[in-house]
Amino acid sequence: MNSALSSLAENYQWLATLYAIGGLIFTTLAGKLITQLVPTLKAANKLNKDTLAKKMERPSYAENQAWNRKWGAIFILPIFAVIVPFTLTLQSQPWWQMLGDIVVILFFYDFFYYLMHRFLFHDSSFLGGPLMWVHAVHHRQHNPCRQDSSYIHPLEVAMGLGLFVASIFVLSLLMGPFHVVTFVVTWTAFSQINLHNHTLWTSDRFPFKYMNYLSRMHHNHHAKFTGGNFATITLLYDWMFGTLDDGNGWQKRAAAQRKAATEANAQG
Repeated sequence: MNSALSSLAENYQWLATLYAIGGLIFTTLAGKLITQLVPTLKAANKLNKDTLAKKMERPSYAENQAWNRKWGAIFILPIFAVIVPFTLTLQSQPWWQMLGDIVVILFFYDFFYYLMHRFLFHDSSFLGGPLMWVHAVHHRQHNPCRQDSSYIHPLEVAMGLGLFVASIFVLSLLMGPFHVVTFVVTWTAFSQINLHNHTLWTSDRFPFKYMNYLSRMHHNHHAKFTGGNFATITLLYDWMFGTLDDGNGWQKRAAAQRKAATEANAQG
């Protein structure tokens, strides 16, 4: 028992975790500063803040946001106190390893999020969408603004955060502990991409064209509960599995393709 506790204590990187928390605070503040310095980002931020202010006038909307701020804080505490300290290291690592780790974590997480989102949260022929009632809360926002990324059922908060942290934990067991910088960049990317997907975005010029594409595609997903675009970090898995939704609905398009193929076979 004593040896097990000693092993846990040796692997519990509390100092690295404090550095990680400090790094996340720094990136958050730096991001807010950059938003004010870049005109396109500043304009988008104002549009989304103004939209949020109107939505917050609805008591039910304000209640959900307050509810999820509370639950988010409840979930974050054990994550950083119990799980994260066992996944980090302060030992020096080459930049290429850290960059590779960031990519692996994000794509590993996004693959399993795609599966969860498609088969648990939406009506699928495979599982029938057993948690559609949970995800339906989030889909009440048909044209979401940036802060609507947190307009969700508390169970979905737990599942989304849990899947992300579980991805880091499992990969740290397979690949070794991740550098603090890797963790900070990965967590920041995870948070900011999820926020941006819901952002009301208007600029479609370089260098913001891809940001416009991501936002537009996720808004296609929100426009109807039967939309595609189930991944959250990139649209790679939607492209691979044929669930890209350019606004026409992937299920409708797939049905039309199957009908055309059937008619062609009948004529042949």
